[in-house]
Amino acid sequence: MRFLNRTAGRLSRHRRGPLAGLSVLLIGLLMTGGLYAAFSPATAQDSKTDAELIEQGRELFLVGCSSCHGVNGEGIATQRDGQVYGPSLVGVGAAAVDFQVGTGRMPMAQPGQQAPRKKVAYNDDEIAAMAAFVASLGPGPAIPSESDYSIDGLSEEEREAAIVRGGQIFLTNCTACHNFNGQGGAMPQGGYAPSLKGVPSKHIYQAMLTGPQSMDVFSNGNLSPEQKRDVIAYLRSIEEQPEFGGFTLGGLGPVSEGLFAWVIGIGGMVAFAVWIAAHTTRSKKDKVAA
Repeated sequence: MRFLNRTAGRLSRHRRGPLAGLSVLLIGLLMTGGLYAAFSPATAQDSKTDAELIEQGRELFLVGCSSCHGVNGEGIATQRDGQVYGPSLVGVGAAAVDFQVGTGRMPMAQPGQQAPRKKVAYNDDEIAAMAAFVASLGPGPAIPSESDYSIDGLSEEEREAAIVRGGQIFLTNCTACHNFNGQGGAMPQGGYAPSLKGVPSKHIYQAMLTGPQSMDVFSNGNLSPEQKRDVIAYLRSIEEQPEFGGFTLGGLGPVSEGLFAWVIGIGGMVAFAVWIAAHTTRSKKDKVAA
């Protein structure tokens, strides 16, 4: 008992000492910092300044893009017929870079009629740096945020209304190229309208905003951000709709359906009619005695 009493007395005197509070504070800070560094190491990285991001993007641009678009993004024209080898990127904005590079369309292996979607060659940080560099060349559309193209924050009634409005806009402005079902289709001079099935909402928004390849530009003056969001809501809704017919024929519309009806439907009925006629018992007329 005497030992315990002496120990408790020493602890009581140390707690009343001038450095006791400071020691406890330092121990708490060390423990907090250690736990933070252990459980969130990824957030300890220093973010780059705008100038550093632009410089990184410029270095990537010089290696992967300048052979077609020029050292300063001014574009390059062919010597023979004056056609653009690589268009100017001044004023296209960060959204165009994020779409073209983020979908793998750029860089192209060789110039062609249309850049197809393929595997992405750069990671997200590199795409952001290249977008920052191109944005520094001239004012243009910025990369949209999720709130621009998502309807998650709307009520059920507002979502239904947005889908209806988006369907009207899409059927009026987009079906001539992308089909009523968003399946895409052929275009003049060897081009094509790609399918919109499974395309991320951000890329659809950026395509409307920047007008890649032969697509028209639907700027915010033509279609407001809310109208673009409604179109995306409509496209997401038709992806979720079941195909009650069972055989969709690729969703290519009345041309493929009419061809199927003529070749398979009517053709099958004609073939069946010929088969019936060939296998029907023929009656013979009795010879009548003169």
